[in-house]
Amino acid sequence: MTVLGVDACGKQGWVGIVLVDGAYGGSLVDVRLDVLMARAGECDAVAVDMPLGLLDTGWRAADTEARGFLGPRRNSVFLAAPRAVWDAADYASASAACVSIAGKGLSRQAWGLAPKLREARTCWAKDPGRIHEVHPEVSFQAMAGGTPLTHAKKTWRGQAVRRSLLAAAGIALGDELGEADRVPTDDVLDAAAAAWSAHRIATGTARCLPTVPERDAEGRAVAIRY
Repeated sequence: MTVLGVDACGKQGWVGIVLVDGAYGGSLVDVRLDVLMARAGECDAVAVDMPLGLLDTGWRAADTEARGFLGPRRNSVFLAAPRAVWDAADYASASAACVSIAGKGLSRQAWGLAPKLREARTCWAKDPGRIHEVHPEVSFQAMAGGTPLTHAKKTWRGQAVRRSLLAAAGIALGDELGEADRVPTDDVLDAAAAAWSAHRIATGTARCLPTVPERDAEGRAVAIRY
């Protein structure tokens, strides 16, 4: 069984971690998500750290429940605005649309994800049965038995803990990973956590926030899996 976990990594585009039967099987980096997935070959599941399903109005239960699940690390989850907001031409228009549709504005940090979000949603719309939304911090906390992690992912201690959790789950990340060697450590760890969730999705053992997914206008699930 082969799965792929993917995280956005700034100007480098996307980083992917491949698992084969639950163990580390390689890394990929590409400026385009569709190319990265094609290079990964036939995967049973692809998990992407990016909002995929969007509602037409209101805020997603997936995000509010993920925040509740994470507790002290809740700020790692941003609220994904309604679909029309992401079609805006610029930040001012997006924030105004967000106020009109959802009752409050959009942060600049969230708007910064717009190009990657649109790219990921384009891929997801073509293959929603195989591509799934995940959130690495949710995945890491699940690996830890539900206990919140006490150190942020960009800190030395935080990265050491996350790498240990992956190793305990059977995902041993070596000191040399090939393509991912040039990607920031926290992005590699997030992609590996996404791959852990992808394996659980493929084996039918994954959980979902919310337990009963909301549905978008096309009937596709709006949920975070882990």
